[in-house]
Amino acid sequence: MTASFDTPAQRLHALRQVMAQRGIDAWLVPSSDPHLSEYLPGHWQGREWLTGFTGSVGTLLVTADFAGLWVDSRYWVQADKELSGSGIEMMKVAQGQQILAPIDWLAVNHPGHATLGLDGAILPLAAHRAFRARLGEHVTIQTDRDLLEEIWTDRPALPQAPVTIHDEAFTDRSRPDRLDRLRQAMTDADAGAHLISTLDDIAWLFNLRGSDVDYNPVFLAHALVDAHHVRLFIDQDKVTASLREALADDGVVLHDYAEIRDHLTRLPEATRLLIDPARITLSLIDALPDHVVLVEAFQPTTLAKACKSDVEIAHVRAAMARDGAALCRFLCWLEATLAGGEPITELTIDARLSAERTREKHFISRSFPTIAGFNANGALPHYRATEAAHSSIEGQGLLLIDSGAQYLDGTTDITRVIPVGEPTPAQKADYTRVLKGMMALSRTRFPEGIEAPRLDAIARAPLWEAGLDYGHGTGHGVGYFLNVHEGPQVISRGAQPTPQTAMREGMITSIEPGLYRTGKWGIRIENLVANRAVESADAVTEDTFLEFETLTLCPIDTRLIDPTLLRDDEILWLNDYHRTVFERLAQGLDEDTRDWLAKKTRPLAR
Repeated sequence: MTASFDTPAQRLHALRQVMAQRGIDAWLVPSSDPHLSEYLPGHWQGREWLTGFTGSVGTLLVTADFAGLWVDSRYWVQADKELSGSGIEMMKVAQGQQILAPIDWLAVNHPGHATLGLDGAILPLAAHRAFRARLGEHVTIQTDRDLLEEIWTDRPALPQAPVTIHDEAFTDRSRPDRLDRLRQAMTDADAGAHLISTLDDIAWLFNLRGSDVDYNPVFLAHALVDAHHVRLFIDQDKVTASLREALADDGVVLHDYAEIRDHLTRLPEATRLLIDPARITLSLIDALPDHVVLVEAFQPTTLAKACKSDVEIAHVRAAMARDGAALCRFLCWLEATLAGGEPITELTIDARLSAERTREKHFISRSFPTIAGFNANGALPHYRATEAAHSSIEGQGLLLIDSGAQYLDGTTDITRVIPVGEPTPAQKADYTRVLKGMMALSRTRFPEGIEAPRLDAIARAPLWEAGLDYGHGTGHGVGYFLNVHEGPQVISRGAQPTPQTAMREGMITSIEPGLYRTGKWGIRIENLVANRAVESADAVTEDTFLEFETLTLCPIDTRLIDPTLLRDDEILWLNDYHRTVFERLAQGLDEDTRDWLAKKTRPLAR
């Protein structure tokens, strides 16, 4: 099939034609790639190509007479708008359930025998098992082909960005040391080999970085490690001769990226292969010979990567100071420009903020697409302004700015809300309740090892008291010059509190409660925090307790606070935070920005 298709309706028609030819009754398209990434290279953005929906998460199910896109509450307004006229129905789903929700729909609406097709190369093994358990024997699941290859004639090629070494000045553990630690974890699990496909784990393990995925300094690769060999499956054109030599010195053998399945078919007898079913795709497991014994366990590098060392935390503090300086310069400019009446749009916000960060040492890129939403746009948690659709910043309202950066020494993510004109009492009340939630969790002490989802209610309690809530999680893990979203910890009532989500010392997590008035305004206040151990003043038990060190350095706009809603201890925390922000940032700022910061960090009084 060689025709081109310009609209979602045309693409769905072409997909249905191929489905009919292959005897497939339903076709599933998750937001995924062979590495189960959150942000995808263009080659694997099939769900977006088919639907026109640009959100980062969603699952599409297509049958002969139905097409539905399952999205959670963060995307309901966006999906409703972007799917208009496509013939695709927006299906509301609880956060984190996009994969199983369409399977539940299929089980109910196709009670007779049916064939479900999907690309096994982008489906987690764990999800496939859940599908089988839910659908039973009356649904055949076909996973051996990618139908998009037959209709997506201008599909983007795989990225070709070079791979580089993460500067040793910013790392405290060598590649051989990390490999030795991994091998010890494999021994502890009684496994002789380990297969890794998640890109941030591979980048971390090999002390390498790339730019194959927008905003995330990673590269496409698979890794296979055993007691005597380390094999990295990668496009070798991305690797310079000097890097190839350095890898060889550490015992790393390079293979072509496409050779991974062939190599798996040739694993020797009695191989005990460690895999994480949630972090490896079905097609790779299907390539294994029958004599390979699967050892299923949580991926060791995921936890090791999440627990930053003291050296890494120190680097992150330095990155936060530079990021905070850039934010202060931007906010000083923004306030002056708004006061002067100069036209500003949401696109201006992104461009200017990015320009300020670019001035900072060790800056690499943004860590995700900047969200700059004014008034009603701010009520869309994952809104993104475009040339075709954006708002001017004028009149009265709230401007929500969620942004972040990648530096060689850290990854940042921050959200602030700026009043334009005089804020209303209702806006102040909403803002203050969100701030109370952020402060409540920021001040919490908790036992080491507690499952992160259990902390979620602490941030929501001040909102619940007023009968308010928000539809997204409260916090996500953050990488060290790696993905801005990383696991295993996630502070979300929608996540299962499993042992893998336990809070450990050195983890960096966001705290970002919010409140969204559809069609009016959105509020979210976000800082990054690090888990650190505390000494108990009265040790009744032998438990180790953790607390959060706030890493983000940027003033919280007090013009939006209703002080009557704050307790004395909350005002004390906020004033202490602002004193720290001024002390850490003032010396590196120009005079105008320093004067602005001094005003913004004045102690709040009733």
